[in-house]
Amino acid sequence: MSIFLAGAGPDPFAFPELFDTFVQAVRDRQGMGRKPRVAVVVHNRAGNPADLLPAYTGPLLERMPTDALPVLLDGSPADPSVFDAVDAVVVGGGLTPAYWKGLSGSAAAISRAVAGGAAYLGFSAGAMIAPHKALIGGYRSNGMEVCGEECSEGLDELEVRDGLGLVPFTVDVHAAQAGTLSRAVASVAAGLVGRAVAVDEDTALILQSAGDESFQVIGTGNCWDIRSSAAGCSVSMLAAG
Repeated sequence: MSIFLAGAGPDPFAFPELFDTFVQAVRDRQGMGRKPRVAVVVHNRAGNPADLLPAYTGPLLERMPTDALPVLLDGSPADPSVFDAVDAVVVGGGLTPAYWKGLSGSAAAISRAVAGGAAYLGFSAGAMIAPHKALIGGYRSNGMEVCGEECSEGLDELEVRDGLGLVPFTVDVHAAQAGTLSRAVASVAAGLVGRAVAVDEDTALILQSAGDESFQVIGTGNCWDIRSSAAGCSVSMLAAG
């Protein structure tokens, strides 16, 4: 299994390494003589989720024959059975609370699939809901602004909920580009979570298995590892290499 958490949405031109590495992980998993079955989860705050599918399935199909199973979040929870016997799960970007609402009931099914060897690829919102403790949004901590309101996901105070249970630390995204690094720092400083990792755009972290504390960084940006400490919290900057 491998878990890929990307700091932005899919961009196969600016960040082809992510799709290349993910496809290799899926190929390592799939059985001989068949297409890999990949569940692709998308939500579209502006309209039909199916309109966004090509952005995720296109780069996969260009790299390998794929049996893509669309999971369209249109306000109703996903059917957990769709994640049975898949070789990979791809969860798109967009409105994080909408992805959490659509997939929280499938957390156990997705965790079983990943434990059984399926690869997981989360883009932006799909990365944020992957941990045990998922930062869903918000832009204030105890009433004080910690990032721009445009990054709030429609929430006021920082909100942490039970996520998919794949990652032992909380994840935030668009870190340097959107200024959400400060939100991740605030979530640790306020004691909402014990550890958070903020991921830049065109950057991803890779865990070899669910629950791993360490990870590999790929891409052109940084991952910012924030941990609670006696002084409040400490921040380490990790680049690819």
